[in-house]
Amino acid sequence: MKLRKVTAASATVFALALTATACGGDNNGGGSDSGGGKTITVGIKFDQPGLGQKTPQGYAGFDVDVATYVAKKLGYKADQIEWKEAKSGDRETMLQRGDVDFIAATYSITPERQEKVDFAGPYLLAHQDVLVRADDNSIKSPADLNDKKLCSVTGSTSAQNVKEKLAPKADLQQYPTYSACLGGLQNKAIDALTTDDSILAGYAAQSQFKGKFKLGGFKMTNENYGIGVKKGSDLKNKINKALEDMVADGSWQKAVDKNLGPANYKNEPAPKIGDIKS
Repeated sequence: MKLRKVTAASATVFALALTATACGGDNNGGGSDSGGGKTITVGIKFDQPGLGQKTPQGYAGFDVDVATYVAKKLGYKADQIEWKEAKSGDRETMLQRGDVDFIAATYSITPERQEKVDFAGPYLLAHQDVLVRADDNSIKSPADLNDKKLCSVTGSTSAQNVKEKLAPKADLQQYPTYSACLGGLQNKAIDALTTDDSILAGYAAQSQFKGKFKLGGFKMTNENYGIGVKKGSDLKNKINKALEDMVADGSWQKAVDKNLGPANYKNEPAPKIGDIKS
């Protein structure tokens, strides 16, 4: 009888401990308890090479490396991360509904978005730029895009911005995807592709395109990439601390070099937390 009492008491204590752990996962770590194991749900892009891409081997890219580092600092191992695709138009809604704990998906910090969600960071300062063929020396400034065929992904505003503000005579060509634009650039159907330089570098770094393209280095806009969290979430300060640690221990620069370096991406120094360049 004594042995059974001890066993029952132990089982009760163990059950209480499990309950406390499950509750603590939501309140402290921002994650969820799924199937008996503590997890954290992170939104990333699935279709941006070098930044956030779903591959047969798993998930890869700079944003993925940043998110994995942050999750580790929050107490989650790589196999405790549940990745969800965060398309550009869905990001605020995903955070507001609680579909994800945080989003790292080339998510530029803007006043409009800050009204709906909070941001940790920034963790990368990118710029709108152009990608041209490596052997094309005719485009040395945005003005040189006049009378050139400039690729715009359908629904993107980047190429329209160039046409309206910098090169009004540019011949806009709309393609369904960045990969299609790259194919057109390679076979000379278009002369240049424009979007964030980090995105361009990720695409150009793909093995099939390595050495075939170069960035213009025009820095036409400032894009402050932040990690989005639900409005009022205590994760913001925790993620900011994790980002500071990532820069301090050298992991940030290693992630940039690994994912974007093959395209000769000239990255800006790691931005200071809260320093948003307009």
